[in-house]
Amino acid sequence: MNAVVRLLNRICDGALYIAGAGLVLMTCIVFWQVFVRYVLNWTNTWTELTAVMLMSWFIFLGAAVGVRENYHLGFDVLLYALPPGGKKYLRAISDVVVLAFAVGMIVYGWQLVQLQWRARLPALGIPEGIRYLPLVGGGLLISLFALERLVLRFSGFDVDADATAEEPIPALDQVKEV
Repeated sequence: MNAVVRLLNRICDGALYIAGAGLVLMTCIVFWQVFVRYVLNWTNTWTELTAVMLMSWFIFLGAAVGVRENYHLGFDVLLYALPPGGKKYLRAISDVVVLAFAVGMIVYGWQLVQLQWRARLPALGIPEGIRYLPLVGGGLLISLFALERLVLRFSGFDVDADATAEEPIPALDQVKEV
């Protein structure tokens, strides 16, 4: 189990670094697009499409890292109303829903890739199906990380230690005014 977790740590770190590099590269491309358009009065056809495709990759890679690190969006109000034993099951249900959504991303994303593969993006000359590969790649990583969370949780590991820790709310007379 430790070897698998270490491997998933490396995959997660790699996804995070690739997402960060994609963000930096997209920023450079957009800067180049603005510079060329407004300073040189010239238009590049590849910059906008390339920036959008990079954005798709870093969004889906970042979402996968968020699932693994428990930073994804959630509605935690019910968690604070439940007794501590019930939180584990509610988090497990959340992971099952995330896993099902990720499987849908993979299946329908792959269908989009196949449907659009023969068409060409005129600005880049590459298959249009490439635009949907981030959906499949992100879905694969999200499903992998959600499955890891489920396996670890039901193996007795506390994967939600930070998310379920409850700090006592101080009494009003203990709160200091700023």
